[in-house]
Amino acid sequence: MPSTLLHGYFRSSAAFRVRIALNYKKIAYEQAFRHLRKGEQRAPEFLKLNAQGLVPALEIDGHALTQSLAIIEYLEETRPEPALLPKDPVGRARARSLAYACAIEIHPINNLRVLQDIEKRFGADAAAVKGWFQHWVIETFGPIEKRLASETGTGTFCHGNTPTLADLCLVPQVVNNTRFDVDMTPYPNINRIYKACLELPAFADAMPMKQPDAE
Repeated sequence: MPSTLLHGYFRSSAAFRVRIALNYKKIAYEQAFRHLRKGEQRAPEFLKLNAQGLVPALEIDGHALTQSLAIIEYLEETRPEPALLPKDPVGRARARSLAYACAIEIHPINNLRVLQDIEKRFGADAAAVKGWFQHWVIETFGPIEKRLASETGTGTFCHGNTPTLADLCLVPQVVNNTRFDVDMTPYPNINRIYKACLELPAFADAMPMKQPDAE
């Protein structure tokens, strides 16, 4: 078995975040694929790694880690360079705040299992699902855009001139937005930062359609 193995799915924004972190920190890894629409994340052997039956799970240093933000924090603590969090406490709090806006406020209510549930439970058609997704993005992207435009901590990236945890969470959300036709014109700063991130191989190589399981 490889020393570092990432269990994920090409479209999972949570797995996307971890791919970026591994790439940015130049940690060699292999991938195992769990097709979420086929329910492969609920296979008994995978549930032994992650009892929640979610991706990602990262096998590293003899441990099986789950939850993307916890995984990234582990990588930051055990492999601190290049850093994904600022050195100063206020900067770290700001980067985390922007990251959590995407990872905690948007992602949990717009992920695949929630969208599937509102289809099944409430009979939502494709238009209603798209409207749901767009609504919750807009609710949070508006405030993020205002913060990026007005706060002095903003630089080339969400915080300063090197990528942070905030960018690792923002980019996958922007990519997901394209699948649901979210209008990105109201967010010039988000768009600028997104483009800056994709100029870096760590982000570009982690893109969903570049993964071996892309379809």
